[in-house]
Amino acid sequence: MMWENYGMGGWAWGFGALVLIGVVILIIVMVRMFSPSRPTPLQAPSSQPGGTVSPKQILDERYARGELATEEYRERLSALGFDS
Repeated sequence: MMWENYGMGGWAWGFGALVLIGVVILIIVMVRMFSPSRPTPLQAPSSQPGGTVSPKQILDERYARGELATEEYRERLSALGFDS
């Protein structure tokens, strides 16, 4: 065989195939990473058009989880223009 002169045998074909598979996987990962259809934290399902969550909904959820004290919750509502 011709490759026997170079001392590689069938390994050259195997290595080339592995490199090609690696490049294809890398391209797939990069396309998925930078795809605009990838959901962001503010694109959770909601009743608002476009699937975005309003600032009031975020505050309500944080207050319900206990992340905000009542006073802080009211201050932030007031700062956003939502008087409670």
